[in-house]
Amino acid sequence: MFRRAFLQQTGNNRLGPEEQLVLEACQQRGMETQLYLAKQIQRRQLPITRDCFICGDMDSMHGAMRMLGIEPPLVDDFPPALQPFFHRRVWRSSIPQLENRLEAGEEVFAKPAGRRKHFTGRVFSSPNDLYHLSGVSRQEQLWCSEVVSWLAEYRVYVIHHQSMAVAHYSGDARLALDMDVVRSALEAYATTAPAGYGIDFGILDSGQTALVEANDGYALGAYQVDSETYADLLFTRWSQLLESVPP
Repeated sequence: MFRRAFLQQTGNNRLGPEEQLVLEACQQRGMETQLYLAKQIQRRQLPITRDCFICGDMDSMHGAMRMLGIEPPLVDDFPPALQPFFHRRVWRSSIPQLENRLEAGEEVFAKPAGRRKHFTGRVFSSPNDLYHLSGVSRQEQLWCSEVVSWLAEYRVYVIHHQSMAVAHYSGDARLALDMDVVRSALEAYATTAPAGYGIDFGILDSGQTALVEANDGYALGAYQVDSETYADLLFTRWSQLLESVPP
């Protein structure tokens, strides 16, 4: 059990939906909580120790890790172990390479591959769509994939390789995931996966259940999940990250 939980606020003690879920779980467990602003992390003003939990956006979480001497994990939205579940071509790329494909008449889905999400993943259909990358460095690394049609998308919340909850977040909720495929994917990922993570699956127009992407559990968006499950996932992943901090 953590001694205290630090929860990021947006100002005037307002919490985002994820932080609100964690607050509810902390209150149910009698855990002390303290709200903070992102600038307190940037200025290294937060008294974070290895017996504290912290919840916040990606930048704040990385700042907290650096304060504790934790190297932020590499982003791996498409782990090699899960390649059999992609059901589409997925590759690492760059903005110049994306431009070349669009000039050649290809249609490509592209999203940032780094820790900072400088733009929202989307389908690029022609060179005219490159305006969405305005202001983004040409050195930005990308994940690209062939364009497919998703009929429904779900997030699976995983703790110690076990599915704890499944939440629909896009498309036709009447279409159910093939949970045998999901379980096979979790088993394939088990040796390299974080202790707590979210993994998104969707149903293609072919009817196949396919991986959308994997998401590390230390700064994970919440879709229709109860506070206990969500907090347990974040607590588990943060505990794992803290294992690298000297006592």
